[in-house]
Amino acid sequence: MQVHVVDGTYELFRQFFARPSHPNRDGLEVAGARAVVRGMVALLEEGATHIGVATDHVITSFRNDLYDGYKDGSGLDPDILAQFEPLERGLMAIGVATFPMVDHEADDAMASLAAVAAADERVDRVLLCTPDKDLAQCVRPGRVLQFDRRNNKILDVAEVIEKYGVPPESIPDYLGLVGDSADGFPGLPGWGAKSTAAVLARYGHIESIPAAAGQWDITVRGGAKLAKTLADNMEDALLYRRLAVLDTEAPTIASVDELQWKGPSDDLEAVVGLLDVADLRSRTAKLAEVRG
Repeated sequence: MQVHVVDGTYELFRQFFARPSHPNRDGLEVAGARAVVRGMVALLEEGATHIGVATDHVITSFRNDLYDGYKDGSGLDPDILAQFEPLERGLMAIGVATFPMVDHEADDAMASLAAVAAADERVDRVLLCTPDKDLAQCVRPGRVLQFDRRNNKILDVAEVIEKYGVPPESIPDYLGLVGDSADGFPGLPGWGAKSTAAVLARYGHIESIPAAAGQWDITVRGGAKLAKTLADNMEDALLYRRLAVLDTEAPTIASVDELQWKGPSDDLEAVVGLLDVADLRSRTAKLAEVRG
């Protein structure tokens, strides 16, 4: 069994900016949402049997209570925000398990879904369908892989190391030092991608980095300054890492069986009108017939 765990928020943003405007009969912009829903039907047509899609039903999460500067959706195009609910409704109507997050983020839901799926011996592999660097922390050798569907690229542990310079378990530490502008936390001054990767490749985690550069057994350009910056800002670094750690116990599923596609729901006809996408009827009906 192969399980697809999809970043619905990423997909909505990607499709919103890639597609021309498409208002529905009531004037609601639905171009992004309808494209994502169609994309999930295509994934089913390609043979996927177990799919979970996570979305940010609201942009804020428990992380906003930890750090005032964390992303809160300020400045987002209202036409994107208005498509989350139609997207979620559309996904549920075609029968895809959907997880709209409120207290947590979509990334947490994906981490949680992957953890449950990977623990099931019936599962051969889990594909985390997103290029988001946060999810690289969830990659496990040959079992939980990151899949960039847009570029048809799969990242196992070796590819994560090649891309970021650190293994999956060090990704939160990496983000804690480098920062993540998309999520709204800055990292530490001077700690760039190369220096961070070099230090973490040796020491693994922030608290394992010796306090003084003279204690380091690797040579990093500007090491003394980096060590002082870390010593002076250790509390911030650990907070930023906390923001980057995904919650594998976010409320999602108890069993991977909950992700199995079993056909469209009774809401499909209403969603056909909402998203102005008539081919959902025939495509989901054909899938249901083929799969019995």
